[in-house]
Amino acid sequence: MSKRMVLASGNAGKLREFNAMMADLGIEFVRQSEFGVSDAVENGLTFVENALIKARHAAKLTGMPAMADDSGIVVDALGGAPGLYSARYAGDHGDDAANNTKLLDALQDVPDAQRTARFYCCIVYLRHADDQLPIISEASWEGVILHQASGTNGFGYDPLFYVPTHGCSSADLPPDEKNRISHRGQALRKLHALLENAG
Repeated sequence: MSKRMVLASGNAGKLREFNAMMADLGIEFVRQSEFGVSDAVENGLTFVENALIKARHAAKLTGMPAMADDSGIVVDALGGAPGLYSARYAGDHGDDAANNTKLLDALQDVPDAQRTARFYCCIVYLRHADDQLPIISEASWEGVILHQASGTNGFGYDPLFYVPTHGCSSADLPPDEKNRISHRGQALRKLHALLENAG
């Protein structure tokens, strides 16, 4: 397995998380932006498809093994929305405040018992751009959507995502604890085990 691989993301926080989790396997991730790779067009119909699209795009343009994740929040009362469109739910990609406002508005009259939701994450690893046997890891994190934001840690929908096991929002959790129990943390640990076994 190559020791250096491209992370199909420009997110510095994500890069730190991936590097920390995979360091003991001797893997070092480099953001695709370091190679001048632009974001792929995410036109898949599932999280898995979008993660594969991103990883293939990065692997093809760099000639390196690539890893990509796709994640989002799935709200039961909204038929699974925002889902794939979580980052651009309110229009502009990554406008957390607008996305959170839109979600609260959509759930305005929904009672607590029906505000169930989950964060979902899919991570894929490609040995090369034409890899037909990608390693795929998926995980979800169950919670409930609050009526108002709480907490200052995290990003995205974290302030609205109540974690019943901890009695607080995701944004109220210490970062280390969040990384341990979150959808991405779980998926990374599963992937770590899969890569370890792949040798």
